[in-house]
Amino acid sequence: MAAAPAEPAQIAEEGAGALVRGEAQAAVYNYTEALKDTALPNDRRAAILNDRGVANVKLGQTRQAFEDFNLAAQLFPEFAAVYNNRGNLLLSLGLPKEAIKDFDRSLVLAPGYAAAYNNRAGALMRLGQTEDAIDDYTKSVKLMPANPAPLSGRGLAHLKLDRPQAAIRDFSRAVRADARFAAGYRNRAEAKLEVESFDEAIEDLSRAIAFDPNHAESYLLRGRAYLSVRNMASAIKDFSKAAELDPRNAEAFAERGFAYALAEVNEEAFTDLNKAIEIDPRSGLAFAYRAHAYKRSGQIDVALRDIEVAQKLSPSVPEVYWVRAEIEEAQGQTEQAIADLRKAQELRPGYRAAGESLQRLGAAPQQAEEREVAGAGVDTWRVVARGKRFFAMDDRYARLSVPLEMLGSGQPKLLEWQIKEAPFQGIGTLRFFAGQSGKDDIEMIAVVDFQAGVVVAVEPHKQGAKVATWSWDAGKVTVASVDGVTDEFDLRAGAGDAMAGAVGGRRYTTTQTGAWAPWDSPLGGGFEQPAPKRVKKKSKTLFDLLFN
Repeated sequence: MAAAPAEPAQIAEEGAGALVRGEAQAAVYNYTEALKDTALPNDRRAAILNDRGVANVKLGQTRQAFEDFNLAAQLFPEFAAVYNNRGNLLLSLGLPKEAIKDFDRSLVLAPGYAAAYNNRAGALMRLGQTEDAIDDYTKSVKLMPANPAPLSGRGLAHLKLDRPQAAIRDFSRAVRADARFAAGYRNRAEAKLEVESFDEAIEDLSRAIAFDPNHAESYLLRGRAYLSVRNMASAIKDFSKAAELDPRNAEAFAERGFAYALAEVNEEAFTDLNKAIEIDPRSGLAFAYRAHAYKRSGQIDVALRDIEVAQKLSPSVPEVYWVRAEIEEAQGQTEQAIADLRKAQELRPGYRAAGESLQRLGAAPQQAEEREVAGAGVDTWRVVARGKRFFAMDDRYARLSVPLEMLGSGQPKLLEWQIKEAPFQGIGTLRFFAGQSGKDDIEMIAVVDFQAGVVVAVEPHKQGAKVATWSWDAGKVTVASVDGVTDEFDLRAGAGDAMAGAVGGRRYTTTQTGAWAPWDSPLGGGFEQPAPKRVKKKSKTLFDLLFN
């Protein structure tokens, strides 16, 4: 006796299962078979079309995916997920303005749609509307506080706005939500490189590589970190791996060439630097590094030609000014060299190579040239500016330098210093004004271990009328901060991760509360297929990635 034909619902379920397993072609086949049932109600047909659209995206069938999403929207205009998915497809095609229209429609239909906020934030980032993107990422974070995607996205936005400490805070939360989140470790390492925490950056990049061993950018970043601490052998090994994984990566060849030059392996240095320029003739970094190699080999005239090209191509790259200063020093032009080194440090506060060169020339590094901000202190604490960044200092705690990062307009102002009582001896909190966003004042609180000279965390405390909730109990502090995440810090010395690039040798165990739901990539662009509310029997929910 012949088997009875499968029901459309069963066929669609088989399609969903195939898509979850990564078998997109089989998924399209099953969804197409299910759609042959002429008795399907519009909402159910829209759900299957939406799912088939996601499968077609995975297959690179853009036109077919658009047709599926468009027809699904026509059949069931109240289906929020289809607008989110179509918006992601538009975003992947470089059409962020059109994508935002779809995300807007999705959010009108489903105001609590965390994925749509996250994805709209990604589109706003493409348009350079970074503060607006942070607002959307924050809405997504508040809806799904332990999901790494919006946390990582917001971290990238903070990094773009030169807020490395805020970025580190969000990336740390992201990797606590998913301990295998390679992109989160990679992004946090990039932020740590910005604040010259090279050893911590190397540690993060090693984790990223362990979870994603074929990502060229991780090796490139770790190579730079090794180069910064002058571990030439490890740097060259990592740059070589990056070049192996991505043979058209001009930066990998430029960085390896620079490392070879520093190691005085001149033939390999020039081979790599010439290769980098061949791959990307507009790489100011490659020309600067080749100029440095020529300078080291005594060919000053050729070095001058290369550094002139580098200056024209990349006038905002600090390495260009550092190399030009090295050439000027070789020519005996000390004052010009110092001016260029200061420019390099202005572009990258705390730039170690520039600081070392300034010391060698008898000039104080920019870090030492700090100015006090009048009227910004509290108690015996004062605020100092180093370049574009601010820090709180107190002569009683010589090892402490508390970063005061601005999250809005204005300059920082210290508001309150409190020393905790038992059982939190040695712990203090420093509350400060961190800028104005719209009409809202923003306040942060730094938790410091002043005995160990460690900044444990810097947490968002107040924005407008919203105030964080702080709970101190059993050697821990739990902070339900105003940016949508609850963090917990074990204030007893532990082997965990420090939230905010801590100074000193002591670390603190940190945990994060909230439910985990894997639904997106770190930059947004997640495709989703939740069943419409009208469907009586819901199909499986699938969260898929557009950006791998």
